[in-house]
Amino acid sequence: MSLTMRNVALSTLIMVSSAFFVNSFPDGAPVDTCVKPSKANEPNHGQARSEPVQTSPYTFVASSSQYGPGSQITVTISGSSFKGFFLQARDPDTDSWIGSWAQTDNTNTHPECSAVTHADPYVKQHATLIWNAPPNARGRVYFTGTILKEYAKYWSNLIATTKN
Repeated sequence: MSLTMRNVALSTLIMVSSAFFVNSFPDGAPVDTCVKPSKANEPNHGQARSEPVQTSPYTFVASSSQYGPGSQITVTISGSSFKGFFLQARDPDTDSWIGSWAQTDNTNTHPECSAVTHADPYVKQHATLIWNAPPNARGRVYFTGTILKEYAKYWSNLIATTKN
């Protein structure tokens, strides 16, 4: 293969790969987002890095930080428009994943790590999510994760405030 043909083939491969990565996961974050060795809960979006937490334009609120057997907690995201999210429920004492999320038409859940993510690539103004407490336990929970404004602009390590 000539040098020119090789350059054309390589350029084509790079363009096709770039299109794949730019449009990756329009239906939410994959489960490996839970357990990446570095930067857990952050998207793999090329060179993009999380914006400073204090600059987040979002209101991220949980209806409670306490749960009883089988109870539900509502978690909402509002504020500026956004395209996606990846949220987890965690025990504040052990930082382990707990509970599960209710499946809705516009979410995908990852029960393996008590996570919920968006299920479409559309701009959202608001999201209301329902977390299900463990069936035979009571305790405290906190909600953490990433809210994505667009591919290269997102806020990670956000922690929901609570109403109580």
